[in-house]
Amino acid sequence: MPLVPYDPFNIARCASDWFPSFPRLFDDDWFDSHFTNMPRVRCDVRETQNEVIVTAEIPGLEKKEDVNITVHDNHLHLSGKIERMGEQKDENVHRMERYYGQFSRTVPLPTAVDDTGAKASYKNGILEVRIPKSQKQIGRQIDVNFH
Repeated sequence: MPLVPYDPFNIARCASDWFPSFPRLFDDDWFDSHFTNMPRVRCDVRETQNEVIVTAEIPGLEKKEDVNITVHDNHLHLSGKIERMGEQKDENVHRMERYYGQFSRTVPLPTAVDDTGAKASYKNGILEVRIPKSQKQIGRQIDVNFH
């Protein structure tokens, strides 16, 4: 018999059985994609021994003034504006799927960081932000004396 916590109402199983296509209402991605006009900036967050690295897909940025990056209270906030250049007025447009306009995304960081040493780079539609970890979180190696 598997070790499973007792759930007298078996809510998790019943909800998935009764409503298999019912969206997860408390999932941030579902909420943002259905109720906001701004697209969701896709982000990867990874952590090394000394820093946190956030990689975001933001195609269409032309200059560094188009994006704002702030770190506050262990959250990274990305916002900005994508301009559409060279739009033709005399053509019949059949489909417009590329996004232009404002975007915003706040990403929680997995550990305490030191925002004073943060660096960002942008290449080929990918924004990479490197933020060093707070020295309090890194710790230090303690040597053991054997006698």
